[in-house]
Amino acid sequence: MAETRVDQQKVLTAFQRTYGLPPALVARAPGRVNLIGGHTDYNQGYVLPAAIDRWTYFALAPAERREIRCRSAQFTGELVVGLDDLQGEAPPWSEYVRGVLWVLRQQGHALRPWRGLLMGDVPLGAGLSSSASLELALLRGLAAWLDLPWEPQAMARLGQRAERQWVGVQCGIMDQLAAACGRERHALLIDCRSLELEPIPLPAQIALVVLDTGTRRSLADSAYNRRREECAQAAEICGLQSLRDLTPERLGAMQRELGPALYRRARHVVSENQRVLAAAQALRRGDMAAVGALLLESHASLAEDYQVSSAALDAMVEIARQAPGCLGARMTGAGFGGCALALVSSEQVPAFSDDVRRVYAGRTGHKPRIYACRAVAGAELVWQGG
Repeated sequence: MAETRVDQQKVLTAFQRTYGLPPALVARAPGRVNLIGGHTDYNQGYVLPAAIDRWTYFALAPAERREIRCRSAQFTGELVVGLDDLQGEAPPWSEYVRGVLWVLRQQGHALRPWRGLLMGDVPLGAGLSSSASLELALLRGLAAWLDLPWEPQAMARLGQRAERQWVGVQCGIMDQLAAACGRERHALLIDCRSLELEPIPLPAQIALVVLDTGTRRSLADSAYNRRREECAQAAEICGLQSLRDLTPERLGAMQRELGPALYRRARHVVSENQRVLAAAQALRRGDMAAVGALLLESHASLAEDYQVSSAALDAMVEIARQAPGCLGARMTGAGFGGCALALVSSEQVPAFSDDVRRVYAGRTGHKPRIYACRAVAGAELVWQGG
């Protein structure tokens, strides 16, 4: 089945159909893949994501009553809240909207009434950060609506705060930074402690191929928050602020004190930070074979030491690495289901995709979705009415 894509014209048409008038503005923000750096962001470590050409669009128009209304093209129900009270019944998908409104109010920004529509093609629950895409699309549109300066890194922090303090997912900063600060044809090397960003060029002859396993998880209901707690516990036992500061030598010396489970969690974080920096260096020198090998090592560590993979993800990575043109593959996102990422020679993408689709469906019974993606810019305002 062909992939359904969303563009600006579809959003304008849907808004007109929903509200009977055109929007005042349309903003969008991308999803992301993380080339390498799994679960290092909330440990103040290093990550290497790229924003990808799958988007969440947000359109709004003025409203006369002192309230905010928002609908989703993908879900039923409508969010209706007052400007001074964000509580009350609301459809589950709208918690991210209320979270963004809440964090803007917490920053002292006065809300103005609007009616809005969300529409996108970032696969949901697939590990491509549909939530951060939504948060940053909202923030980009509302910054324009409220006449706020657009400061991508500051807005990324607001998106993270909304997700952590309102929605309840203790996410790191990587997803929001990628959605806000993405660079066309580049990955972003992010230091999650300093928030320093370095664009790393991606070679044109290599495609980023997302391999959707057809399985899903909910971050709030998964072991995600538990892994975060385990890392904090391991850092405390080692007398450190975070596992970012743990050296391989100190890790070895603390193995008995940590115990088997916490030692394995910490070992993943320490080794993954090293892999991220090595992958960035390999990209700088154009050594894609080295990058591919590091992706495979990363997946093994996530599966064995961090224990956030799944049978479907393991099968997908194993199948992908044997398919034509594949340089390396790993799970991407939080894990427990969702997507893997493969680096594939651009000219081999059709043969690679056909092979993976056939073998994976035969082995698992799941029907995969495969997306060849390109790295794009971050959140942007794409349309304003006259």
